Amino acid sequence: MIKLQTPVEFPGCGLGLGLDDGYVVLGSCFADEIGSRMVRGNIKACVNPFGTLYNPVSVCNSVMRLSAGVPFGEDDCVEMGAGAGLVCSFSHHTSFARATASGFLENANSVLAEASAFFREAGVVAVTLGTSWCFRHLETGEIVSNCLKRDAREFSREMLPPEASAAMLRRMVSRFPDKKFIFTVSPIRHMADGAHGNQLSKSALHMAVNEVCLAFPERTAYFPSYEIMMDELRDYRFYAEDMVHPSSQAVDYIWQRFCEWAFSPEEREKISAAEKEYRRSLHRPNLQR
Repeated sequence: MIKLQTPVEFPGCGLGLGLDDGYVVLGSCFADEIGSRMVRGNIKACVNPFGTLYNPVSVCNSVMRLSAGVPFGEDDCVEMGAGAGLVCSFSHHTSFARATASGFLENANSVLAEASAFFREAGVVAVTLGTSWCFRHLETGEIVSNCLKRDAREFSREMLPPEASAAMLRRMVSRFPDKKFIFTVSPIRHMADGAHGNQLSKSALHMAVNEVCLAFPERTAYFPSYEIMMDELRDYRFYAEDMVHPSSQAVDYIWQRFCEWAFSPEEREKISAAEKEYRRSLHRPNLQR
């Protein structure tokens, strides 16, 4: 038979994962996609409690915040730019923005308290890294999770070298010896950096993650979502209309490959049953009046 694709072959996870381990899922919008499928599959998961995160610094900072559980305060509140009339923080995605500082803090701290309690009991942290590019707020010197549509002159843009990202990720993993870590590099291309800039960014992430997995082979594993998208699904019919994000079909395929990689056949049957029940629930009539 003629081969029409190059399958990405890789060993199983090897971390002994279970459906009830408790998964904290952090990272890019691809993390949102996989996290939502975990929830549909009745897997215990807390998904992006700070909103979408893209760079390694923001992910590591978020893990530390979940561990400490320190609430956000007035000093964390930032007015969004572009006339949005909303308040958010440099640690959150703009989906957390609210009309007032009190409204933002109430919501952000409520989510943080619940997520922090989940994190303390969770056995697995699943991280999807999107880009090595990041923005540093010039006034405070901190790398932000989101620029909040503020004036570009308030920030400098820089690419994290592989060794810097690896050092941060190593500290994160070593800080929590009771947890297992799954890493993947998002298959979503950041074309604002150009094709070459995107490739440099993704390559730096791959090098950093590889170093961490080599340093902690018993507690870390790499899942090749980027490679599956680039090789097995190397066709624009597997992309959304923007030609950058994977289509829903592509995400479903990568999710299936993830389940095969991470879980036993018995656990995959449970996930499949839960997913079918979820789909049935979407079609049940609402009889409440």
